[in-house]
Amino acid sequence: MTMRVAVVTVSDGVAAGERADTGGPACEEVLRASGIPHEIVRREILPDDRQQIARAIRFTAYARQADLVLLTGGTGVAPRDRTPEAVRDVIEFEVPGLAEKMRAATGRDFPAACLSRQVVGVRGQTLVVALPGSPKGAADCLREIVDLLPHAIALLKGEETAHPRTR
Repeated sequence: MTMRVAVVTVSDGVAAGERADTGGPACEEVLRASGIPHEIVRREILPDDRQQIARAIRFTAYARQADLVLLTGGTGVAPRDRTPEAVRDVIEFEVPGLAEKMRAATGRDFPAACLSRQVVGVRGQTLVVALPGSPKGAADCLREIVDLLPHAIALLKGEETAHPRTR
């Protein structure tokens, strides 16, 4: 199975053209390095706007464009960081173990990682993962769960799949 992936960067600065997008490319590099068959079917840059983020997730899931939506940015505690709320506005249920795994692993060496509010959930047959906006944070978090993503997506599609093992 080839995972179809939408990568959405959430950042006022990137959306305004004031900064380069580094979070999205960092996520794509982790996927490439994982060796998991995937295709980037959509790239999008959005400002930190709860309604726009929710709309993008709804559209992508409704149109079944992607099996996986990776959002990078807007997961901190700053006043404009509302990606987790946008995700929760549109998902049917959360997958808290993946968010917990990301925070636990990255928080060991970088205590401030515990301030990040990653959230993972499902809309239809689409897995939605909200990652930090820093390229290192996004990559480190995604690396922690990447091996579980094909299994989760297969389950969402009702497919028989073996449980993943450690590498």
